[in-house]
Amino acid sequence: MTVTTLVTGARASAREAAIAAAIDPECATALILEGLPDGSASLDSFTALSKMQAVRIAPGCMCCTGNLTMRVTLNRILRRPPARLYISLATSAHLEQIRRFLTQPPYDALLKLTPDLTV
Repeated sequence: MTVTTLVTGARASAREAAIAAAIDPECATALILEGLPDGSASLDSFTALSKMQAVRIAPGCMCCTGNLTMRVTLNRILRRPPARLYISLATSAHLEQIRRFLTQPPYDALLKLTPDLTV
């Protein structure tokens, strides 16, 4: 199972700094980052690691867009499941719907959700 943490906060730099502080460089980790970076380089030192996979997706509510972007991105990442997954969300408005999506089949057997990280 991939241990998964939802990270929320209005600024991308704050979310990415929180993720950078939590990353274990020895652990295979994947990141799904919503939106573009805002000039911060918090994750730059990690993205060069062979055990790190970072994917940026366009901003937009992942549950309101039918979860298609989230589903495709997750499926690609989970082909070779990492030990850790951080999903960075620009807003917590629909956090419960996203959490519910991640706890339904097939993801319920693939992901273990942790408490959310809010910055």
